[in-house]
Amino acid sequence: MGYPRKEQGFTLIELLIVVAIIGIVAAIAYPSYQEYAERTRRVDAQGVLMEMAAAMERYYASNNSYEGAADGGSDTGSPAIFADEAPLESNPKYYDLTIEAADAMTYTLRATPKGIQAGDGRLELDSTGVRRWDSDDDGFEASENTWDQ
Repeated sequence: MGYPRKEQGFTLIELLIVVAIIGIVAAIAYPSYQEYAERTRRVDAQGVLMEMAAAMERYYASNNSYEGAADGGSDTGSPAIFADEAPLESNPKYYDLTIEAADAMTYTLRATPKGIQAGDGRLELDSTGVRRWDSDDDGFEASENTWDQ
């Protein structure tokens, strides 16, 4: 005589526990992932601003002035000498790029967040190399004169 075979498999309670654990891990991991993605897009915009500054220097070398580097030969607005959105190689675009207050000897480049990146604060780079990140979108403060935040 044989013993009755025990059924193999998972109970409903065991499956519910596994699903609950996966849900808890996902609830913890997703915000961290979102923060990482936001920071990555910001760093990409910083790199694009550096490339745009190099384009401004090339423009200056040819024209002995930064004036006229924006669309339509103006001094402020979307750049005529560089792309007007970042990132450069992929879609969607997360930052609008502009030239602010270019004159013969100085300029300020700005990356303004848009789309899902909106609210992350403006990035700026000026002709003297000063880097600013208005992380809270309330105007630049002394503590925001860096990209290292």
